[in-house]
Amino acid sequence: MSSGVGGISGAHVILYSQDAEADRAFVRDVLGFPGVDAGGGWLIFKLPPAEVAVHPTAGEASHELYLMCDDIDVLLGELRARGVGIASEATDQGWGRLAAIRLPSGAELALYEPRHPTAHGL
Repeated sequence: MSSGVGGISGAHVILYSQDAEADRAFVRDVLGFPGVDAGGGWLIFKLPPAEVAVHPTAGEASHELYLMCDDIDVLLGELRARGVGIASEATDQGWGRLAAIRLPSGAELALYEPRHPTAHGL
């Protein structure tokens, strides 16, 4: 199923990692995302539904990735129980709550509990 101009059917997100094998195993085994082998053990994972927002900036243009959840406290509890390091506890931003977990490589992965309408049901 495509949507948008030219049959755009999805988004491909790349996480650059200092330890790609460990982070791939984390995404597969801890986060439980199903994936396919694109060849030679190169795993590509299916993500939950996604949305894109465009925010203004006075600085350099950049991109960010947040895994969205319904209840960040429940998610952090489940991840702690699986031995995942918490890089930053949940903070209330008014429009939502943010936290971050630590990947095996040491990189942070942001988590987001929105408190506004999302585009998932469109």
